[in-house]
Amino acid sequence: MSESNRRIGGIGAAFVDGLAFDLRADPMWKVSTRTRTTVAGMDRIHGYSETISPGFISFTLSDRDNITVGDFENMTNSSVSLELASGKRVSGTGMWTVESQEVNATEGTFSVRFEGEDVRET
Repeated sequence: MSESNRRIGGIGAAFVDGLAFDLRADPMWKVSTRTRTTVAGMDRIHGYSETISPGFISFTLSDRDNITVGDFENMTNSSVSLELASGKRVSGTGMWTVESQEVNATEGTFSVRFEGEDVRET
């Protein structure tokens, strides 16, 4: 068995609109799905309702002098992807940033979260 088939964590890369960024830590994602909520009546369970649940891709990057937090806060309709040690690729299209990015100057890091309706694992 090759080493890459046994590796499950560690090395990774982050890309936004085709540009590589310095991935520091905490790559996370959720694929786009539907959320079901049970509908309970007074006499029995009546069924469920279903709503669309957006996917997300988030990560912590190293702060560099060639990028600004404002660059990320203005991102909409972006393509975002992660390449993970396991060989898995997570990608989303038409994504936008949510939440304000805060820089940790002591560590030289900031976290960013993108959400969208099309996040997939391959």
